[in-house]
Amino acid sequence: QVQLVESGGGLVQAGGSLRLSCAASGRTFSDYNMAWFRQAPGKVREFVVGIGRNGGSQYYETSVKDRFTISRDNAKSTVYLQMNSLKPEDTAVYYCAALPYYYGLPRTDRSYNDWGQGTQVTVSS
Repeated sequence: QVQLVESGGGLVQAGGSLRLSCAASGRTFSDYNMAWFRQAPGKVREFVVGIGRNGGSQYYETSVKDRFTISRDNAKSTVYLQMNSLKPEDTAVYYCAALPYYYGLPRTDRSYNDWGQGTQVTVSS
């Protein structure tokens, strides 16, 4: 099992930027594909973006493509989510999740066993 701790959330005005971080421990970080999910009030948790173990494969949900960028630093066991041009509809609790690389990068949250505690992102209009 890998332990995950997110940070970097906060309150930002529409059009602003935030950078989320997710620090991993407990296992070899480069053996895991990583993903960010989010859950808005009253909605199901949804896939935002995923990244392969070496960073070469990235998959974005359509509404965040060209605004969000995922990256990872395996030496620091950390994955990042740079969020630009934020919109009020991006308001949610953001979670990072880990999955051993041989399971691929599914977009369903039930496929992931390891989760962080979440970090709140609030975008005001």
